Amino acid sequence: MNIYQQVFENNKKWVESKISHDADFFEKLAKDQTPDFLYIGCADSRVPANEIMGLEPGEVFVHRNIANLVVNTDLNVQSVIHYAVVHLQVKHIIVCGHYGCGGVKAAMVPKDLGLMNPWLRNIRDVYRIHQDELDGISDTEARYDRLVELNVREQCINVVKVASVQKRYYHEGYPTVHGWVYDLHNGYLKDLELDMEKEVAKIAKIYDLHEDF
Repeated sequence: MNIYQQVFENNKKWVESKISHDADFFEKLAKDQTPDFLYIGCADSRVPANEIMGLEPGEVFVHRNIANLVVNTDLNVQSVIHYAVVHLQVKHIIVCGHYGCGGVKAAMVPKDLGLMNPWLRNIRDVYRIHQDELDGISDTEARYDRLVELNVREQCINVVKVASVQKRYYHEGYPTVHGWVYDLHNGYLKDLELDMEKEVAKIAKIYDLHEDF
């Protein structure tokens, strides 16, 4: 059996395990989804959203791309955020990066990477904004890790800039935006403890899209 065929065997076993614990599992799952979380993460195959959060299918609405970016012109991520906030009524939006991110590492190198250049420019912009702090870190790996964290923070701010997020937050107090980093070496999540009120206050003058800001 090759690796492709193995996937279907694994699927059968997974279905059987779910039904053995709850005979109506898939019937209930098919009715609707009411997740509390929107997870925006990196496409890296080593960072499975549900598993690292210990949650089941239906509990996390997931969007993934290279280096967990929230780009204003990316209709994919913008549509996901709007749907999650307006229609699914999620209570938490998580931007989750990870140490050892290849996208962040590539953005630290002044090199032409072809088609990836426009995408990586968004991370290079984060480097530019925080250049003084990052250049003050002599250890290369530590600088790399810090850029991972700063990239998550900037993408969280990009989430806060979205009109639907602002409007619902100021009417209902949700969603709350969180910045996390996953450590590949030990499996733990690190909460960067983003102060949403503080971050909103910083950008309100420029990015206010809500009349009651």
